[in-house]
Amino acid sequence: MANFTTHIAAGTLVSGSLATLTLAANVIAPENLIPITLAGVLGSVLPDIDLKESRPSRAMFAGLAIFFSFAVLFSVADRYSIAELWLLWLGTLLLVRYGLHTIFHNMAVHRGIWHSILAALFSAAATAVVFGNIMDRHAGVAWLAAGFMFVGFLVHLALDEIYAVDVEDKRLKSSFGTALKLIDRRHPYATGSMLAALALAVWLAPSPSVFVSGLSSRDMWAGLNERLLPRESWFGLVKVRSLVAGAPKDASPITTGTIPETAAQPTAPAETPAPASR
Repeated sequence: MANFTTHIAAGTLVSGSLATLTLAANVIAPENLIPITLAGVLGSVLPDIDLKESRPSRAMFAGLAIFFSFAVLFSVADRYSIAELWLLWLGTLLLVRYGLHTIFHNMAVHRGIWHSILAALFSAAATAVVFGNIMDRHAGVAWLAAGFMFVGFLVHLALDEIYAVDVEDKRLKSSFGTALKLIDRRHPYATGSMLAALALAVWLAPSPSVFVSGLSSRDMWAGLNERLLPRESWFGLVKVRSLVAGAPKDASPITTGTIPETAAQPTAPAETPAPASR
């Protein structure tokens, strides 16, 4: 399996690439870009949450504790006094860091249900619930964060499978096939529980209709395609040259996937009507 540093590096790279596309598409406010990017990075290490008493597991539960404690704090900031807010923040922090950590590791099995696509779907739906219902973000932003989480989660599973291939000895390690799987057939009760949790998270999450309609927008994809490469120069320094050698400077740009217009046929001049006979 890949180590913690490798997962973090890969998750940051993929999430950063997705964030660049999101920024170019101009579909969300800039202040929402950092939280959804962090959701993708978190997804890239989340499957190893089932490692008992390991540094990655402790770090992740500490991160989850900080995230949820501040999420609760910000969601009720205008309802309670400062003393009550301190108690809520500290209580949530301790509950997630130590209470949830202990309960989880008494039930979890490494490379079990948390290393599955079903868990990736649940994590994505749970992310939408947190962003939409707790952080009070727009439904489109909530499901975009869910998408980042899902992609980061899949990156982790794919890396574990890649590292299970021993290229030098030309063999597959015993761990091959235990990471990137749909469900965990070895533990049907855990699979059933995860499926029920997924259904509950989808029910609690905001409607994904805005996200789906935005993702299928032709205008958005056309805009991304338009901005994919520079038109005139790279960083204002290196001029973009024509792809056709020897093409004149004023040559029209190359187009693909379009049908050229047919040349207009010349039309015969209209005959001058003969003068009317008197």
